[in-house]
Formats: sequence, C-alpha cells, structure tokens
Amino acid sequence: MRFTRFLCVRYSEIGELTKKLGNFPETYFKRRMEVIEYKTPRGFPQYRRRTLKRNDYYIAEHRPWTEEYRLDNQIGRPQKKLWVEPIKDWKIFKGDLVEILVGKDKGKQGNVIQVIQERNWVFVEGLNCELELVGESKTVPGVYVQREKPLLVTNEVALVDPNDMKPADIEWRYTEEGQRVRVSLRSERIIPVPVEARETLDYKEKHLYLESPKDTRDDEIQKVTFIPDLETFEMAIAREHNIQDDRVPAKVYWY
Repeated sequence: MRFTRFLCVRYSEIGELTKKLGNFPETYFKRRMEVIEYKTPRGFPQYRRRTLKRNDYYIAEHRPWTEEYRLDNQIGRPQKKLWVEPIKDWKIFKGDLVEILVGKDKGKQGNVIQVIQERNWVFVEGLNCELELVGESKTVPGVYVQREKPLLVTNEVALVDPNDMKPADIEWRYTEEGQRVRVSLRSERIIPVPVEARETLDYKEKHLYLESPKDTRDDEIQKVTFIPDLETFEMAIAREHNIQDDRVPAKVYWY
C-alpha cells in the first residue's frame, strides 16, 4: 500500500476537484500557496540574490485561497506529519447520497456538502457533527455552534445505490458511446455524477454564468500581447518615436 506525506503538499499535488471548485488561473493557485521564509533585502547589491520558499503546506478544511489557509501555513507555526493514501479514481462527489459506516451516526444517510480531496475527506450535511464554542472572551460567554466533521471516503462512508437505497461498491466503466460513468457492482446500475459536482465559486452551472465587463473573453485569451525582445525599454521608446541616439555610453568598471 502506497502512502504519501501530505504535509509535503506541493502546488502540483493539489486535487483536481479543488482546482475546479476555485475556478482560478493556475498562476493564482501557485502564488496564493507560496510561503516565503526568507528573501534577500532590496537595495543591498552586495547580497547574493536568494529566495527561500516553504515546500510543505498543511492541508485541512480550509481551501488554498482562504485567509484561514494562510494562517495555518504561516512562518513559525508547528506542523504535524500527516500520512494520506492517495486515491487514483475518486468516486464520491459533492451532492452524492452516502451512508455513514462508523461513529454515532452509523447507518444514517445524507448528502455530501464538501470534498477535501487532499485529505480523502467528505463532509455530510447534518451528520457526524460536534459542538464548538465560538466567540468566547473575558466578557462574552460565547455560543456553541454545530459543525460537520470530516469522514474518510476509504472506510467511513459508502455511496448509496439509488436502485435499493443501500450502500454499494462502485467502479468506473465506459459506455458504448465512450462516456466514463460510475456503476454499482451489486445492481449494475449507472450512478450519475450529481450536478452539484460541477459547481464553482463563480457559478452553479457553467452555461448559466453571465459575463461581466471585467471578464476576459475567450477570443482574447488566444491573443499574443507580449513578444520577447532583447531591446531595453528606452530602446523600444526610441524606435517607436524615431529618435536617433548617437551617444556613446561611458565605460563602467566593476571591482
């Protein structure tokens, strides 16, 4: 059995479901997850240019684009070693009806409201909950809030077969048209992926999204807006305005 230490999660190891949910450009994910431990101060040319970045990121309930995620990975915060078995073919998605196999809610069924692919977690609406004290201070007693806790998709939940409403093992197969579908091994029925699995932070369904003036249109994405060149900015300005500069630059010596 192969395990990976998900304390050392790199940008390339972020789950595909997380990237689809965020619906952000690849560069945004990379920049948002980046934690710089040391960078050479600006204005000191005698220092060698150096940037020391953190390579291990702690993944929990918070998504990489949130402020809570940044606080979990701030400099100096101790990290725990976490071992997670990677799942090659993910089978449970947001909106699926699942049955809990362990704990106080064993045997109960509910809908998946959140998926954390990096930790093999799912959250079931209204089930596997705990009370948490929120807002407590010296002057305020605080209130208790009921929150769902994560469940492992490997052995703590099972997908419910809509044919008989019982938990079933499933596998991915291909139809005659070449479509990849989930099939229950007990009833041999297809279990379609819920519509909620296609939701992102921007829209419920892609065809219902209305573009705003600040959105980049598809026809503009293919345009080349930068052509690399060896000339400097001053040389480009002089070329555009037909400025002839015959001055000879003075020699510069470095010791």
